[in-house]
Amino acid sequence: MDRNWQARANDFAFKRNLDRPASVYALDAVSEMGEVAKEILLATDYGSRSPQFGPNLEAELGDLLYSICMLATSSRVDLEEAFRKTLEKYEKRWQSAGNPGNQKARSTTN
Repeated sequence: MDRNWQARANDFAFKRNLDRPASVYALDAVSEMGEVAKEILLATDYGSRSPQFGPNLEAELGDLLYSICMLATSSRVDLEEAFRKTLEKYEKRWQSAGNPGNQKARSTTN
């Protein structure tokens, strides 16, 4: 299986008539991110210990990835290209500032 995640998710959805508007996938992605956060809270006993991740985190991350892939597809965004551009942006920031964060956002909070 050498095709990218986005194409595989889209094929799965297409074969099962699961095509939905971008707004549905956006809400689903936010919901799935909440479930990822909940698994992290549970894995750390709400921050009171080092994380002890179980299989549910893997499942929730997979659900989140599917939702993001489908959000991108329904929005006509090529995730491979978007990710390539993001890494280039981060590399430029790393070269100029020593970290990939947005310096403009940081300077407004200080």
